[in-house]
Amino acid sequence: MFEINNLSVALDFFKLIMGELIALFLIISFIVALLQRYISQETIKKILTKPPKGLQNIIGAGLGAVTPFCSCSTIPILVGLFKSGAPFGGTISFLISSPILNPMILILFMKFFGIQTTIIYSIFTFIFAVVIGIILEKLGMEDQIKNVSIKGGHGGDLTYDAIVGTKVEKHKRVFILALKDTLNLFKKVIPYLFIGAGIGAFIYGFVPEEFITKVAGPDNLFAVPVAAIIGVPMYVRTETMIPIAKALNASGMSIGAIMAIVIGGAGASIPEVTLLNTIFKKKMVITFVLAVFFVATITGYMFNLIF
Repeated sequence: MFEINNLSVALDFFKLIMGELIALFLIISFIVALLQRYISQETIKKILTKPPKGLQNIIGAGLGAVTPFCSCSTIPILVGLFKSGAPFGGTISFLISSPILNPMILILFMKFFGIQTTIIYSIFTFIFAVVIGIILEKLGMEDQIKNVSIKGGHGGDLTYDAIVGTKVEKHKRVFILALKDTLNLFKKVIPYLFIGAGIGAFIYGFVPEEFITKVAGPDNLFAVPVAAIIGVPMYVRTETMIPIAKALNASGMSIGAIMAIVIGGAGASIPEVTLLNTIFKKKMVITFVLAVFFVATITGYMFNLIF
């Protein structure tokens, strides 16, 4: 199994994926960091509050797609939105779309799986984020919010509106802060990039294709829900999971199972669920996890039907 040829293939895969991941991560992280510095919680609240309820969910899902992309920033903002009176349904749509429909995931998907896959993924997850926000509001889940506050966040307390100075000085300050945010995040994430690329390279070079096809291929009807179940409690950063998913797909894993495990892992990781448990009662937390599992499973099956 461990032949020189396999090692060479694995190393080539690692070098290619690692280089692409670092370049994409730095570029996209900086763009998102800029957005986070320009868009304050108050701005999000105003945007969410003005439109009719159904439209609030659409806007909430859209804002989630272009704002914070990890639980450490999404959850504190979620608390701030609830405390400032933002609508429940729109805020829940924001919560769901933020980790599973953000620029980092979309760019990585586009790079490794193509534009068609990325577009379909975006449409499915966006619709689900909107619909689940509407359903949970209709079910009266707003009474599941605890009276708590979470301090901290993604280092993004100082936004453009809060900076003092001329427009040029404010834009310059935002640029510098966004650059610092990007570099600080990169330092934290670089080990995960190495781990993801390393595991992906090992799978690509050494794991037999027929084994993966048998266990998680398109002919296995249980592969998608099992992948969703594995993904929901599994804490694997998106930056780690995408290169692994690419290698699994190249080795025979169905695209549906890949979508299920990515959505499950990104949408309901253990740290995020733990934080949600501090702001929601148990009923809401369980409902949220089940909703993520539902989204992951249905999206996975739809991808297998399409592809």
